[in-house]
Amino acid sequence: MAKGLAARMVVMQLVEAAGHRMVRLELDNDILRQGAEETGFACVVQETPRNVVLELSCLDREGPLLLFDAADPANTGWFARCQFYVDALTGAVLQTPFVVANHQDAAGRPHPRALRLQIAKEMPAHYRLPGRQPVSEKVLYSVLFNFLVAV
Repeated sequence: MAKGLAARMVVMQLVEAAGHRMVRLELDNDILRQGAEETGFACVVQETPRNVVLELSCLDREGPLLLFDAADPANTGWFARCQFYVDALTGAVLQTPFVVANHQDAAGRPHPRALRLQIAKEMPAHYRLPGRQPVSEKVLYSVLFNFLVAV
């Protein structure tokens, strides 16, 4: 990841309520936008109390953005080469707090060069990212950057 992104202050909270421990991430919208732009996407960031939604578009790309469908039995030969798996029913990116969805055009059809990526800001304290890493903003930024490069 870029030098400027790694040098920023990292803030994370551990919240306990009704016997449940949750990690609450304080994500920096500028870092999210900058990471998306460095990987070739135009990015609009929308924040809600529990999520951050990135509207990503890559209009100058020649082909459409293609997501791998792990549920399709015809794709079994690709498993060894995939870094991220997207659940075909929910859009959840496995082992990450990300959910991917198609971005709709004005007519309601999926836009071939745009998608939405939702990032959860609250996770169980026992949640682990790829490589069994505990959750932190720094690790999440790294996983996000790798995911955007893979898309």
